[in-house]
Amino acid sequence: MPLKSKQAIEERLDIVDWLLHHAEIPAELEPYIRQMGDLERLISKAPLGKLNPREAVQLKKALFALDPVKQLLHESNNPFLIKIAEGLNPCKVLREQIDNQLIEEAPVNLSKGNVIADGFHDELDDLRNVVAHSKELLLNIQTQEVERTGISSLKIGFNTVFGYYLEVTNKYKNQVPPEWTRKQTLTNAERYITDDLKKLEGKILGAEERILELEAELFEQLVLTISDYIQPIQHNANLIARLDCHISFAKIAEKYNYSRPEMNDSLIIDVKEGRHPVIEQQLELGESYVPNDVYLDSEDQQILMITGPNMSGKSAVLRQTALICLLAQMGSFVPAASAKIGLLDKVFTRVGASDNISSGESTFMVEMNETASIMNNISDRSLILLDEIGRGTSTYDGISIAWSIAEYLHNNGLARPKTLFATHYHELNELAEKFTRIRNYNIATKEVGQKVIFLRKLVPGGSQHSFGIHVAKMAGMPKTIVERAAQILVQMEQKSIEANGTGVKVKKPNTSQISDPIQLSIFEANDPAAQELKEELMNLDLNAMTPIECMMKLNELRKLVEGRG
Repeated sequence: MPLKSKQAIEERLDIVDWLLHHAEIPAELEPYIRQMGDLERLISKAPLGKLNPREAVQLKKALFALDPVKQLLHESNNPFLIKIAEGLNPCKVLREQIDNQLIEEAPVNLSKGNVIADGFHDELDDLRNVVAHSKELLLNIQTQEVERTGISSLKIGFNTVFGYYLEVTNKYKNQVPPEWTRKQTLTNAERYITDDLKKLEGKILGAEERILELEAELFEQLVLTISDYIQPIQHNANLIARLDCHISFAKIAEKYNYSRPEMNDSLIIDVKEGRHPVIEQQLELGESYVPNDVYLDSEDQQILMITGPNMSGKSAVLRQTALICLLAQMGSFVPAASAKIGLLDKVFTRVGASDNISSGESTFMVEMNETASIMNNISDRSLILLDEIGRGTSTYDGISIAWSIAEYLHNNGLARPKTLFATHYHELNELAEKFTRIRNYNIATKEVGQKVIFLRKLVPGGSQHSFGIHVAKMAGMPKTIVERAAQILVQMEQKSIEANGTGVKVKKPNTSQISDPIQLSIFEANDPAAQELKEELMNLDLNAMTPIECMMKLNELRKLVEGRG
């Protein structure tokens, strides 16, 4: 949701500009912002009871990181940054509680235990002591009873039936105190239990389970406490996100040489040397992006009809223009030498090809639905990108629809939306001659021999070639298919030219007159080099030539062809 207020956009651009010229501030802030993680996501889990111990510790770290952030923002002496600093709430009581209650390296899963810190809860500390020193505690009881009764052979054992016991040999059974309870008689000894031993047994056997229960109870109470701080933490998250966004804008502007856009209330888009912010970062090493100028207004140059070959960069020009406008109204610098942009209220796009089979909508139906939505919602401040409108149906249906859409955008009387219209229908170039605010542009190419070089430059004027067969060749299409397609194309174009020369309107290429490839001669009748080569071959007496002579002659003919080619 980019901004539509010029004042709000300028405020953002001002702070990005300031950060760009005070790079030491973002450099100092960034390490602390990185420590915070996604505060908004973390706190949203608290009221649902889905916050885990490790996330609670992360929340604590984020709150502690707010102190140095506040200090740095205050020291910046920038009014915007100071305002953010004053709005930050470190929630000192909460972070101290989390710090005192949770272990620093708390696990993700509460059921694994080892969550609550030592010293926080007396019962929990006692249970942990029992688990950690159970053998020592049993030995202490044994030692006490030996000293009290004088039974030197007394020992403590464990039985799965009745738990821990004191075993006394028959020699000393008369020295057993009356408060001991006999549980088992053996051949040479008797086994007893005492109240102290049963209490310790209960602690030892139930300690681990009780520890997990107690930690779960204490952590749930902590999560309830955290839930009371949802509003201030969400406010912190919003302020830090805003700060992080501005710092990112400044870093990107510095790293990739973005410039500050000039926002105004006009109906003009004037971009000089604009670049696509994504594509330019994906180019191979040593390859530079070719920038392009785009000018649109509502009085003289409302619609640009852009033609040119496949893969030449038509779609990139459309998308980069919209992205530059979008970035500018976000408050970011833009990938261009300069940009003067009248505020936009909507950006409409009809690009790509997709269908909706589950709803019974074909690719063309989806295209028409989207285009219809655009036509019904245009305004003077809209920017429209139309990429290959009409390609989902037959050629002449497509041309008719595209032509009619262009006419409507020019003549509707309700609004004059600025439009970039990329198409392969070269017939649409005629629109520029009929309508005052439509201009023809094309992506320049250069043909060198049989190769086509894409110059990626947007230049005035229409284009008459799409070089689709050249693209098929680049894609790795079998050579025979490519060559046959070229032959058919030549014949179709020739038939069209002949028909038009006689004044006949051609509705579609006459495919019935395409000659069979088997009947095609390998030599062009009007090619002198081919005729000379044919004569040389016909004059050869192959039966009288040795293999070496044949090879030499073949090499000579090859040089002849290369010299003439």
